[in-house]
Amino acid sequence: MRIKQLSIFLENKKGRMRNALDVLAEGGFNIRALSIADTSDFGILRLIVPEPDKAKEILEKNNFVVKMGYVIAVEMSDQPGGLSTILGILDDSDINLDYLYAFVDEKEERAIVLLHPEDINAGIEALKNAGGTIIPSKDVYNW
Repeated sequence: MRIKQLSIFLENKKGRMRNALDVLAEGGFNIRALSIADTSDFGILRLIVPEPDKAKEILEKNNFVVKMGYVIAVEMSDQPGGLSTILGILDDSDINLDYLYAFVDEKEERAIVLLHPEDINAGIEALKNAGGTIIPSKDVYNW
């Protein structure tokens, strides 16, 4: 149920994100989802890729600082209020959310949200108990 996510720490300077993405491309990694957050000094590029352990190793060999973490992939209604429903489940269970990013899976005609709650196991349990559709990691890596 937990999806491995790479967090790549990037200096805020021209070309640094492209360099990281080029390393992944040269390694044959197809990015399934991504998000970037930045400050004035650095950014955090969060990625979902097939074979995340191998991707982490290749990035580190190319002098990138990478942390492995986990997110939950949840199917949501692709209409107004779809995300609010998912967030309501977590709120009602008193689970704090650190961040999220979402996208549309056009092949399956569904919207997906990647969630990083403070307590990932509690988040999974709350979503399951409320009837949420959690997407297994093998499906995420093979989008």
